[in-house]
Amino acid sequence: MTSRALAWWHTSLCAIAVLNIVLWSLCALAVARACAPAHFCTGPCYIQLLLSGGYVAGCAFRCFLPVIDVPRLVLVDSRLSRVSIGRSIATLAELCFAAQWALVLHRLAPSSASPLGQALPAAAVLALIVLAEGCSWYAVLTTGQRAHAAENSLWGLSAALVVAAVLAAGPHRFAGLYGQVLAGGVLYVAFIFFYDVPMYWSRWHADQARGHRYLSIADGWLDVRTRWTVSRRWQDWKDELPWMSLYFSFGVWSSIWLVYASLQSGHGS
Repeated sequence: MTSRALAWWHTSLCAIAVLNIVLWSLCALAVARACAPAHFCTGPCYIQLLLSGGYVAGCAFRCFLPVIDVPRLVLVDSRLSRVSIGRSIATLAELCFAAQWALVLHRLAPSSASPLGQALPAAAVLALIVLAEGCSWYAVLTTGQRAHAAENSLWGLSAALVVAAVLAAGPHRFAGLYGQVLAGGVLYVAFIFFYDVPMYWSRWHADQARGHRYLSIADGWLDVRTRWTVSRRWQDWKDELPWMSLYFSFGVWSSIWLVYASLQSGHGS
């Protein structure tokens, strides 16, 4: 039987997905008004909106069809719950989110710097996240949790880079939002390195202790396309709830917030 708490959590997750779509739609209306002929707006603002839309849509899909990738556990018995589909959508969505922050870093780079110096922070964030996505796929295909620890470490490192860039830019570049950016970044980095990374590292050690047999890349690809197990046991999902809940709420809200921030900046981010 479905745990009542788990059913309530899934319902809440779906409600958050709907809320996120509504918030993004309101954001799109705000962009349309700001970019009317009588107002000033630039291309980066539209790019932020489109990238945020990709992230919001990808996260909404994952809210309705939650999956725990490595053990192939799903909450909804559907072919759309297959790990290969969910992981592909997650990859595209997360690259959109990373590109949003890369745009922010590019804007924060000093205008007097060389073109290489201006592009370097943004390129570094994108490179770190592309590498993180590769680690994620490797973990999912082979079922090796150590690669998930590496993936999340790279996300934490990229967030630390953003925080460092914000500190270097100073509060005058953020129109009163400086404290929010710093606080959110620091909290995210702390969550990654004090919760997410240790969780995956301990899972890898547990697998090692019981002699877990890892899959090859080819076998893993077949596995993620053909195997999923429906689980509605609280015990199977309880460790995933904290990061999923924060990811699909505050993570998505930060993506939408970047679009509003690009409007407030007056020249896009």
